[in-house]
Amino acid sequence: MVNSKSIPKPTTVEDVLKIVEERDVKFIRTQFTDILGMVKSWAIPATDLENVFKNGVMFDGSSIEGFTRIEESDMVLMPDPSTFRILPWRPKEGAVARIIGDVKRPNGKPFEGDPRFILKRAIAEADKMGYTMNVGPELEFFLFKLDADGKPTTQLTDNGGYFDFAPLDLAQDVRRAIDFALVDMGFRLEASHHEVAPSQHEINFRFGDVLSTADNVVTFKYVVKSVAYHQGYYASFMPKPLHGVNGSGMHSNQSLMTDGKNAFYDPETSDGLSQTARYYIGGLLKHVREFAAVTNSTVNSYKRLVPGYEAPIYAAWSASNRSALIRIPATRGIGTRVELRCPDPACNPYLAFASMLHAGLDGIKNKIEPPEATNVNIFKLSEEEKTRRGIESLPGSLRESLDIMKESEFMKNVLGEHTFNSFLKAKNTEWDDYKTIVHPWEIENYLSIL
Repeated sequence: MVNSKSIPKPTTVEDVLKIVEERDVKFIRTQFTDILGMVKSWAIPATDLENVFKNGVMFDGSSIEGFTRIEESDMVLMPDPSTFRILPWRPKEGAVARIIGDVKRPNGKPFEGDPRFILKRAIAEADKMGYTMNVGPELEFFLFKLDADGKPTTQLTDNGGYFDFAPLDLAQDVRRAIDFALVDMGFRLEASHHEVAPSQHEINFRFGDVLSTADNVVTFKYVVKSVAYHQGYYASFMPKPLHGVNGSGMHSNQSLMTDGKNAFYDPETSDGLSQTARYYIGGLLKHVREFAAVTNSTVNSYKRLVPGYEAPIYAAWSASNRSALIRIPATRGIGTRVELRCPDPACNPYLAFASMLHAGLDGIKNKIEPPEATNVNIFKLSEEEKTRRGIESLPGSLRESLDIMKESEFMKNVLGEHTFNSFLKAKNTEWDDYKTIVHPWEIENYLSIL
């Protein structure tokens, strides 16, 4: 593998061009995501890179989910030099690199349907209020076996549990290879371990500014899938691939900075939380049902959001209670943060982080006080007690989430009309397709008695 210490992270075009020459890079995979978070990529010769930095590279957006109609299909991808990374699992000679770009219209204006642009618009709103957002996501995933034809299965690679190691964690060498690849691509890893469910893993990387972190989520999934496949496994970020065990989440730790200080910390309060943090929490709780279709964006997402598997389904907050949707980790000072526990790794991180940021900022702007913290196990509360405490449930299905989002002026403003309508159209189609399929559960429970 490439020695990551010898390749500093590039920040300018000149940095990138120098690394390309020194490291014998022959091809660069340009990348962006569609509105559903799927990576779109094509390779360009390294000899074209200098020109691409100046003029971008043209592509047809009409065939990409949520982009444009065929009458307005021409799009331009402008690469961001700060996202340039050499792929460590490729040969060193004739190396291959990756770079993420911003989608523009031919006239140079940002394309309103580009998820990265939508996040940048949220960042600009925070900047006007004097804030920058940091995010630290925790992505979980499963490692499954491939069949004889190289296709993914749900066959377990191990029966290990939380923090288990070999021989129970039989895939630890695969995870180790993933760890090294991530480090080589500039990640600062904080933890790498087996998760609660069999064949389930989690690798945490250091928090950062929200745009870099969204880029890192896209990169993380790309690296994990690529390295696992090269090792003979399939990495799945499906929220709930197995019945009867925990699903995979993407808990999102978030904080706001102002003048170099954490705006969520106040040493004068009993719990160390500032009023800004409370308003931010209030905004998240107010809007979470409206943005659930973005943070939990698949039919399968709602198979994870059920009682009994450590997944939060109740819109409440607590400093100690993991049954609450929002948890406040114990760290204070610069590490004070709000952890939103409902997002899953199938989401588009640009749209998900934009939704969270706008919700929190709305809480601050409109001084939305959160309800009293819930420090008991919500799963043990009666329906009457939850109602008395004002605790709502998250939507129970993608259908319910889409219906709530459809009526949300807040989400229309977050995404912009183009992406708002395109997202709803794509996801309604997904739901309509799902509801026509006869599920094996129906056959098992109805065929022999009806």
